[in-house]
Amino acid sequence: MNKTPDPIDVHVGSRVRARRKMLGLSQTQLGKELGVTFQQVQKYERGSNRIGSSRLFRMSSALGVPVAYFFEGAETRLPGYNPMPEGLEGDAFERQETQELVEAYYRIADPRVRKKVLGLARLLSSGVDEYGM
Repeated sequence: MNKTPDPIDVHVGSRVRARRKMLGLSQTQLGKELGVTFQQVQKYERGSNRIGSSRLFRMSSALGVPVAYFFEGAETRLPGYNPMPEGLEGDAFERQETQELVEAYYRIADPRVRKKVLGLARLLSSGVDEYGM
C-alpha cells in the first residue's frame, strides 16, 4: 500500500525537524530521548509515520515547546486555504534563512539583548508594512 502522507502529518514532521535542528540535536539524540530509533524520528519528520498523542506530548517536552507549536501554520496545508499575500508564499519555518536567523537569535546569551533584537525586528517589519519598503 503506497499511501501519500497526510499534509498535516508532513507539517507536524517539518516542525519537529525545524525545532530539532534549532536545538542542534541529531535524530539519534532525539530518538534516545523519546525511546525510539533515529529511523523512527526520520519517519516522523517526513510525515510518513504519524506521531501519537502521548509521543507528541513527550516530544514537546524534549524539544522545549508546547504541543501547539507543532500545529502552528497547519491550516496552510488544508484544501481551500487562502494563501498569504504575494511574496510570502511557503512555510517560513522551512526556509534556510529562517532557521539561520533563529539559531543566531538563540546564540545571544543575554535575554535582555535577545528581547531588544526582537523589538528591533518588529519595528523594522512594521516599517516595511506601513511604508512599503
